[in-house]
Amino acid sequence: MTSATLFPFLRIPGSLWLSGALFCLLIGNANASNDDAKTQQELDALKQQIAAQKQTLDQSNQQQQELQNRLKQDDLAIARNAQKINQISDEKQLVESKLADLRQQQQDLSKEKQKQERVLAEQIRSAYYAGHHDYLKLLLNQQDPNQVGRNLTYYQYLNDARIESIEDFKSVIQRLLDVEQEQQAQADKLAKLIDQQQQQKEALETNRQQRQATLKSINSKILSSKQRLTKLEDEEKSLIQALARLQAMQQQAWELTGLSKLKNKLQWPVKGHVTHAFGQRKQGYLRWKGVLMSAPVGRPVYTIHNGTVLFADWLKGYGLVVVVDHGDGYMSLYGHNQTLLKNVGDRVEIGEPIALVGQSGGQNQAGLYFEIRHKGKPVNPKLWCK
Repeated sequence: MTSATLFPFLRIPGSLWLSGALFCLLIGNANASNDDAKTQQELDALKQQIAAQKQTLDQSNQQQQELQNRLKQDDLAIARNAQKINQISDEKQLVESKLADLRQQQQDLSKEKQKQERVLAEQIRSAYYAGHHDYLKLLLNQQDPNQVGRNLTYYQYLNDARIESIEDFKSVIQRLLDVEQEQQAQADKLAKLIDQQQQQKEALETNRQQRQATLKSINSKILSSKQRLTKLEDEEKSLIQALARLQAMQQQAWELTGLSKLKNKLQWPVKGHVTHAFGQRKQGYLRWKGVLMSAPVGRPVYTIHNGTVLFADWLKGYGLVVVVDHGDGYMSLYGHNQTLLKNVGDRVEIGEPIALVGQSGGQNQAGLYFEIRHKGKPVNPKLWCK
């Protein structure tokens, strides 16, 4: 048996066999070109998706920044209104105290007026019973000159006493009128203050609603735990940077001895209970560097010890913040306030009000965030406050 019989394709002419091979090669190259084109299209589509995602991320970051700025403005507007309400309340107390004093003066003057009326009535009765012609009779009768002189002195004394009583009576009447006029003026002022306070409360409520809407928008943009962690990291970084700047700026104008000898001797800055303790897990690997205390909006916040105000402003994530320097590297921080009662450079004494409790900085519930730091490092406030 020949090889041609065993392998029939060997009978095919060489030229025809070569043409077939070239055809197969061309088909293979065409398929490869199609695959390359498809791969390039997929790569271009992926690049477009990456660019779109980057643009979306940039827009999201920009929206977050705009929302944070809006939240800051909302918090500051609430702070201004709350501060005005607080000032009006102080003015109202002064006016009410003055009104109480005026009412007491009015009562005293009314009693004095009644007393003067009785004195004058008695003098008039005495003059009536004595008769109006006695004085003239003494002059015409020319009786004993010494007796006449004594009688004249007596009558002059009575006359002077009556004139003095009348003048006192007139003075009491005038003072009473002045008090009544002042009382009316203070009552009008009080009514005006009450009206202003009501307007400020309405404005405050409007700001609170606006803030709630802003906060809702912020929360809707933060979906994953990773995003929340990133947000908290950014906020904590801002706080650490701010405190580092403050520590570098510390200049003690008066003697401050720090807190090292005051462990377990200080009072908490606000009446409330601790909802998040120092060292407790916050988000991911982050821990609480201070304590979060629950308290109603508007409750006074007190400084834990003597010091100087280093910072009094809005800080991202912490809202309206007060930082007090206590000397020897010790600082205390009070955050999420509704309004601030002190300014940078103010000296504060232990137990002095420095702010009012709020929920600024993006908090859903009212409360106070409180830290104690020594040379920039957070320490457990529970070791100092009882």
